[in-house]
Amino acid sequence: MEQVNVYQAKMNFSKLLARANAGEEIVITKSGKPYARLVPIKKIEQRVPGISKGTVTKAFFKPLSADELKGWE
Repeated sequence: MEQVNVYQAKMNFSKLLARANAGEEIVITKSGKPYARLVPIKKIEQRVPGISKGTVTKAFFKPLSADELKGWE
């Protein structure tokens, strides 16, 4: 994990982003003290449409009773 000061981070921001995207962690310091950390984002898996098809039934969405309907009016 490399440490860079704020000035270096400003001057090389695009390069630091590329390095973080490649998996590296970079600590940005201010006055010699750790101030922020630039880390890669974990890849988010794509959702698969229809993965739960057939598991939700109409019984789950049964009509409301007359008393329950009155509460919504």
